[in-house]
Amino acid sequence: MAGTVNWGTATVVGVFAGMLYGGSKEAAASVSKDAEVMLKLGSTPDKREQYRLMRDAMEKRFIRVTRGSIVGGVRLGMFTAGFYGLQNLLAEKRGVHDIYNVVGSGSATAATFGLIMPGSLRWRARNVLLGSVLGAAFCLPLGWIHLKLVEKANEGSSGERGEATSGVGAAIERLEGNLKKKI
Repeated sequence: MAGTVNWGTATVVGVFAGMLYGGSKEAAASVSKDAEVMLKLGSTPDKREQYRLMRDAMEKRFIRVTRGSIVGGVRLGMFTAGFYGLQNLLAEKRGVHDIYNVVGSGSATAATFGLIMPGSLRWRARNVLLGSVLGAAFCLPLGWIHLKLVEKANEGSSGERGEATSGVGAAIERLEGNLKKKI
């Protein structure tokens, strides 16, 4: 359906964005751990012990950053896949791509992730309600902006030949049309 996002591409982008975020978050958090290692190095006169401490610190930092990247990529990838999969499913079942698909999928996805958070049943119920409300509130303006951008992109895509109506071909035809108008 026109205007919907490719689920697979969005998931891959979400995984890589989550990996960057998770890795950078863990790398920034490990700075304080490095300071502790430096204090230990200053108090150890033996060179072999200093090298061992540095090697251990670097191995732990590598493992911590790698784990943060993997966990962040999986979390954001799952969220992205669920969000865009549900949005496309709603658009297909309803037969129209509008703001309600974005709001519904944001609300349902946030509520689902609130449900899988750790805690008691009461705490999870609170997370589901909060996730549902916040997901809808956050996705309402984003969905409106997305639909306006899609409308703006599609408004110039009715080319003279009618061959390429979307994608790169349409963008090239719009550029050619704009350049011909200026000449």
